Amino acid sequence: MSSAFLPNRRFIRIGGEAASDFLQNLITTDLDALPDTEARAGALLTPQGKILFDFLIARDGAAYRLETDKDQQEALLRRLTMYKLRAAVDLQAEETEGVSVHWDDSVPQHSVKDGRFAKARVVLYRVPGHHVSGDSSSYDLLRIASGVAESGRDYALQDAFPHDVLMDVNDGVSFKKGCFVGQEVVSRMKHRGTARRRVVIVSGEHILPATGTEIMAGGKPIGTLGTVSADKGLAIVRTDRAADAMSSNVAMMAGDVTVSVSLPEWTGLSFPSTDPLASTED
Repeated sequence: MSSAFLPNRRFIRIGGEAASDFLQNLITTDLDALPDTEARAGALLTPQGKILFDFLIARDGAAYRLETDKDQQEALLRRLTMYKLRAAVDLQAEETEGVSVHWDDSVPQHSVKDGRFAKARVVLYRVPGHHVSGDSSSYDLLRIASGVAESGRDYALQDAFPHDVLMDVNDGVSFKKGCFVGQEVVSRMKHRGTARRRVVIVSGEHILPATGTEIMAGGKPIGTLGTVSADKGLAIVRTDRAADAMSSNVAMMAGDVTVSVSLPEWTGLSFPSTDPLASTED
């Protein structure tokens, strides 16, 4: 069985008769479109549209379960409580620690399918608290191949827009359901096509340097390495600068390693056409 246990994952349960309306008006995910047996990416944004907290959300009977990192659980619960006011919503941090992930033909009991991987045609199931053999390194390899970024290693909270981490194309953001915190900003980015940073899959000519190493081209930074495994990794890059480097045959370097970058095929995205008159300033 291809599996791994992720010990740093934690859960928050949101129940009560107003749970759906409460979350629907707050987070990026469209709960009306959430299947019963699937977990989808989601985020609670700042008013400026950046990711304040990220998570996976799944149905739990008539309630919902958020899976997030243990370092986010307490603060996320406090923030949800702040928005709750007098709504008929019950918020509870669950005692379950960790999650097992499985990516083979079997369907574990009490599991949900991870919708982020489904986009990449990978069937991966998540089971709360179920210990299995296998560490996270094999899971990281699968994430890299699938272009699935996670906060902490691939991007910092409050520093990335949903578009940067592909939430606009993996069902993590709804552009149809109406208002939520930060909605105006991300909708404007969608309709104006102003997203300039994207998750890419990085391939090195040799073993890649450590997470956090800048990727440079022509003396300019274009992005930063996230999760790394041998000569493969993830990064969030400025797609315009990467396109300029590729069209000009300028080497992209992570430390002293020459690298190439590609957008995950499942996204349908492409690097922008180069324009010698376009600005490359931040």
